[in-house]
Amino acid sequence: MPELPEVETVRRGLAPAMEGARIDRLEQRRPDLRFPLPARFGARLEGRTILSVKRRAKYLLIELDDGAVLISHLGMSGSFRVEEDAPLGRFHHARGKQARHDHIVFHVDGPAGAVRVVYNDPRRFGFMALAAGRSLETHPLMRDLGMEPTGNHLNAEALARRFAGKTAPLKAALLDQRIIAGLGNIYVCEALWRARLSPRRRAGTLVNARGAPVARLETLVHAVRQVIAAAIEAGGSSLRDHRQTNGALGYFQHRFNAYDREGQPCGHTGCSGTIKRIVQSGRSTFYCPACQR
Repeated sequence: MPELPEVETVRRGLAPAMEGARIDRLEQRRPDLRFPLPARFGARLEGRTILSVKRRAKYLLIELDDGAVLISHLGMSGSFRVEEDAPLGRFHHARGKQARHDHIVFHVDGPAGAVRVVYNDPRRFGFMALAAGRSLETHPLMRDLGMEPTGNHLNAEALARRFAGKTAPLKAALLDQRIIAGLGNIYVCEALWRARLSPRRRAGTLVNARGAPVARLETLVHAVRQVIAAAIEAGGSSLRDHRQTNGALGYFQHRFNAYDREGQPCGHTGCSGTIKRIVQSGRSTFYCPACQR
């Protein structure tokens, strides 16, 4: 499933084509994705101007001029691509995925010209919903989301307040979307490797008796920020379905230090350990038992 860096990459690809553009026509080629599409979906979007394309956790937020917000989740295999007659910089991409999986097509016209923004989803685990912008923070999809790992709210003191007294494994705590929003399996494994922290370690051990963060929690916060920034710069990780809006693959998977490297030598200087795979809460975890404590 696309994680925060992949969704942020998509957002950055959509923004030049969609921000400031008018939705002239919307093709809805099926009544549902993972869930039924909103009632009168096309009628409610046609004629609207797109004010901005934002992201919250793993959700794309397309803000419209009538105060509504289109919430889009990519699910397992969802992707957007921008098509047009004349290339739109590096975001241009000719039709490449099977057209039978093109479920929603936005025909928009704006500062970048007339383009088609196509939502393709072979597995149909993605979804779209409409919400009122004024109450977006209390929407069921948004209200329980935690801190953004790219914003100023993520710091050791804030994380210490969430980790204090927690006996859950560190990996499970980092995957809890109520604590940090948008982190997924890949980048948690990578951040823990960079911080040399065991995914089995209890989250509460990174907080002292006074409730303050210990030095290793500071290291973890830095590692999370670092790995997310590097992944966004690389366009995310393309393991199966993720592509950028121009059709290009992300390439952060070529920089993995832990994820999917079972049996390979640990890359930390001076460490002679080997990356091991374990299962936590039904998901694969990759780490070095020798240096991650």
